[in-house]
Amino acid sequence: MELTATASKANVVTSGSPYGVVLRLALPTVLAMLAQSAVNEMDIIFLSWLPQPESSNAQAALLPSFILLWMFGGSLSAISVGTQTIAARRFAQNKPHDAGAVLLNSMVFAFGSSVLLTALAYAFLPHMLGVLIKVPEVRASAERYLSWRLLGVISMVTTFSLKAFFDGIGKTYVHMVASVVMNVLNVVLCLVLIFGRFGAPRLGIAGAGLAGFISSWLGLFICFGWVLLPRYRRAHRPFRMSALSRSLTGDILRLSVPSAIATLAVMTGFALFSMIVSQLDHGMSVGAPPLVGHSEAVNSAATTVIVGILKLTFTACLAFGTSTATLVSQSLGEGKPEKAERFGWVSVSLGLVIFGVVGLCEGGLFTHAILGVVTRSPAVAHAALVPLRMMGMATPLIATGMILTQALFGAGNTRFVMIAELCLHFCCLVPLAWLFGIKLHWGLVGIWSAALTYVVLLTTAMVLKFRSGDWKGIKI
Repeated sequence: MELTATASKANVVTSGSPYGVVLRLALPTVLAMLAQSAVNEMDIIFLSWLPQPESSNAQAALLPSFILLWMFGGSLSAISVGTQTIAARRFAQNKPHDAGAVLLNSMVFAFGSSVLLTALAYAFLPHMLGVLIKVPEVRASAERYLSWRLLGVISMVTTFSLKAFFDGIGKTYVHMVASVVMNVLNVVLCLVLIFGRFGAPRLGIAGAGLAGFISSWLGLFICFGWVLLPRYRRAHRPFRMSALSRSLTGDILRLSVPSAIATLAVMTGFALFSMIVSQLDHGMSVGAPPLVGHSEAVNSAATTVIVGILKLTFTACLAFGTSTATLVSQSLGEGKPEKAERFGWVSVSLGLVIFGVVGLCEGGLFTHAILGVVTRSPAVAHAALVPLRMMGMATPLIATGMILTQALFGAGNTRFVMIAELCLHFCCLVPLAWLFGIKLHWGLVGIWSAALTYVVLLTTAMVLKFRSGDWKGIKI
């Protein structure tokens, strides 16, 4: 009876109009990830309320801080790729206990490995910040932020493991609830700790890091509490210690490691990208703007602002892609590869429409207004204007590339994505950013032109790979 009920639920996940199915799964994920991204954007806004030059230096510190955070936490969070893919396949194959075993093995690995990596992160943090950030004031701000924020790596990685399981079985609303609650708390704590309200000490950017650390652990507790609910414990039995298996953990890692390498490549590429931007503020480029030499890190702050705005788009695109990955994986588990392909292209078509409108707003209609919200520095707003317009108009391409990247993850074709990311970051993004921005003296516009080139090539590669259909034969 249990298997029959589960099979019925599994069929419901992928049945119905493809457009309706994609939206039903994607919307909770979009809301959850937008909540997280919006809070990160709120950090940028709150820090803009600090006096200058503390404000711009704090904003400039956020981007390299996020890069380092994702180099450590994000690489391990790639465990979600293998977890979601295998859990979705087993769920579609009417094997709920096997899906629960995937969660157990994933959680154990996620927690243990993140404890070790957090220790390494603290050991090497000063050296990495010294290499990555050229402006001393910005470097000091980043160290204050990460001294707290890195404590959330363990909760971040383990939460991704839980999220992947629930996404894989089609319960995308679980992480949505956790995300909304934790991010509401994060906003409140930021207001209290950054500015020292209600008797709390004024911590500045360190307060944002402390708020992020506390709220990330709350999110983990909420997701874990969901697993403890009787309906999931009975159906999936996720805490059977006998289900711990080296071979299953190896299967999860086999799919996840290429994604982890791709994440490291992305973060390393963007770290080098950030270093090139930092050179403009450090006065190492002939084409540096007139404000270089002052204490305000204009170009780095502008880049943080641009990335913060675009992250709202990136995370929404990623949410569509994550939902598509579930549908692709479950369809393949049902033995219906053509259905899997249909879900991929339906998600892309929805993404083109939705994010085309978003891009028009970011890159044309409301660019000045958006910048007016996230920065109070005229110099930062001026530096960010043209690059934001460029990337805003490229939003439909970004959506297509990210959705199909996740669809290929769902099919188990993680190695191709890894190779594509490695090649594009180190043969395109980084060298072109240095060539256009520094060597040719095009400044920040040149550096972001390299990012635009990267987007075009990544999207082209993902479209061609997904259209080839060779991913349909991957066995998991």
